[in-house]
Amino acid sequence: MTDVETLKRIAGEKKYDWGHLTIGQCIQLAEECNADVGDVILDEAEDREGKTRARVSAEMEKAFEHNIKAATIGLTTGKSFLLGAVGQDLNQFPEGQGVTGNAFLDKVLTNTLAAQVGNHTIGLRPCAGTGDSCPYTGFVMAVKELYPEDPDLLHRIMAVILKIGGMYRIGKCTTGCNMEGIGAGACAAAAAFVELAGGTPEQMERAMVLAISPTIAVPCTPRVLVPGLCATHIGGGILIARLASQLAMRTSLPSTVPVDVMIAMAAQCHLKSAEHVVPVTIQYMEPFFKREASVDAYVTDAVKEAEKKRKAEVISRASQESRELARKSNPITAPFGDAVVGGSSEGVGSPTNCGRIAHFLAKGEIRKIHVELCPELFARRAINIPGVLMAALDGSSTSDAEAYKNIMPRIREKKIEVTVTEVPEPSAQRVYIEATEQNSFVKTLNRAGARLVLLDASPSRELALQLAEKLNIVVIDP
Repeated sequence: MTDVETLKRIAGEKKYDWGHLTIGQCIQLAEECNADVGDVILDEAEDREGKTRARVSAEMEKAFEHNIKAATIGLTTGKSFLLGAVGQDLNQFPEGQGVTGNAFLDKVLTNTLAAQVGNHTIGLRPCAGTGDSCPYTGFVMAVKELYPEDPDLLHRIMAVILKIGGMYRIGKCTTGCNMEGIGAGACAAAAAFVELAGGTPEQMERAMVLAISPTIAVPCTPRVLVPGLCATHIGGGILIARLASQLAMRTSLPSTVPVDVMIAMAAQCHLKSAEHVVPVTIQYMEPFFKREASVDAYVTDAVKEAEKKRKAEVISRASQESRELARKSNPITAPFGDAVVGGSSEGVGSPTNCGRIAHFLAKGEIRKIHVELCPELFARRAINIPGVLMAALDGSSTSDAEAYKNIMPRIREKKIEVTVTEVPEPSAQRVYIEATEQNSFVKTLNRAGARLVLLDASPSRELALQLAEKLNIVVIDP
């Protein structure tokens, strides 16, 4: 157990708001004091509320009582109109024969899904929402069952989960699983896995950052009205957390983003997702919303007929869009594009191919290269500018790792004038070359898979299209 006065002193020196620490600040204090993160959180709670460790622990356990009762129903008798009897189904498997084959992980996963079934039976006490209460409850139940002899461990894990959950509770302002079941669930469970394993504060922070990343802006399923889909959101949060924690504790995988930054970003992306992503998911999923005949009896026939027509139109349009995707896709014998150095076919491959076309349109000795990139690509210039320059100067392909490694010294050695600017247009990537015999430019839009949309080129767009085909660069429609 840590010394509260020491923690308060260090927090004061760092100008932290003791009593309202962020999870990142708790991690920093734990590192400096060689303490468990859970202990730091408990010490803060004791001091803030003027309560003993025993009382804080008892109140945390009491806070979970109703949700554990709901999950127990989901494990034994409960059936959900959206998730069926998934809790009972998973609970029947012998130890080691569950979804993952790992006894503890399977317990957490089964309890988590059972909690959602219980939510549809007697309700759950929400944190950010009822969605994140499912993984919190699932994890706590597993620890109580499999580590009954270590109440201190249970209470540290509870403290870590609830500290993180409290931040997500404030950050969640509208619909979105990104700040609830999958997002908050993955973040809190990742931290809990590290606390359970006796990992370091640094490992906990890395685990949380890795867990948050794939959950950013993920919408609801939507609005929890489509049967089945919620299971892989809340269950996926647990599996993401497990992967993130194991990577953080078992590998040297780097992570440089502070967890507080990730949570703040998640909260802001949550708002944008609700505005831009959720309406699309609702549009496509509305035909599959669970309906209740006893409720619809109070809805006019005209409204129900309009819904029926809209459902048919959405399914027809989605089917057509799916057929179009299939029509344009490559045969399975030629599924991949050329290899792309730099780590991203979109961030590096597509702008590199823009530069490559510009190279073969120019004539003579190249003297100057000017690159214009949209905000997203400009932010990633550390990885894409070497690709663009190797392509613009030498015509190198996206797979030329040696050229990618050596291009920046070559640019300096040959005294090529280079300018790189940001432009506001979404997806824009443009390369201008000044050469002794013929200048060139290529204006494109970025597309994934190292593909691009060719908007304009000099000396001609037609010649640029011919070169793209010859160079095996895929040009697609806007």
